[in-house]
Amino acid sequence: MRMSALAAEAGLPVATVKYYLREGLLHAGTATGATQAVYDEGHVRRLRLVRALTGPVGLSVQQARTVLELVDEPGGDLYSTLGRAVGTLPPAGANPVEAADPYPRARAALEALGQVYDPAFAAVAQLEGALAAAEDAGLAIDGERLVAYGRAATDIAAFDLSRLPTEPHAAVEYTVLGTALYEPVLLALRRLAHQDAAVRRLPQAD
Repeated sequence: MRMSALAAEAGLPVATVKYYLREGLLHAGTATGATQAVYDEGHVRRLRLVRALTGPVGLSVQQARTVLELVDEPGGDLYSTLGRAVGTLPPAGANPVEAADPYPRARAALEALGQVYDPAFAAVAQLEGALAAAEDAGLAIDGERLVAYGRAATDIAAFDLSRLPTEPHAAVEYTVLGTALYEPVLLALRRLAHQDAAVRRLPQAD
């Protein structure tokens, strides 16, 4: 297909497709002349991935390039590759703290849950900030709530990993897009569950 058809198939303006080509986010098509090339379904899939990363996921072009490089060259250590890919996603982790125990709340929570974790993983800093904010607001996460939340998160993680593609390139795509696009679903479901529980448990005016 020509570029105009490629752009239409991917739901993007031709100018945006040309920009992605210049930035190296989209690989070149097969040349058919000095100024013409043809593209295939692989280009359509790549554009949809780029569109998701720079649109709903909210990555910059540079961040998207980092993820795409990991998709293209996942390497032999898939665990580390997936961690690096997810680490590019917002919200960004806090800058590393020079302290013997930089994230005490997060460490204590994860140890209480019995979870294996990498202290350098961005989510550890995110958890520390979230726990600190709750504590500062007078709504510190107690042990019972921590266990309830942790069990639910563990079940979700186990389900997600059971669906992880075996092919490394697809695994990186699945992990990044699944993390970014499914997390808002989880938040919405939690709020809707609160509404359902409130209707069932709280008195209401006639």
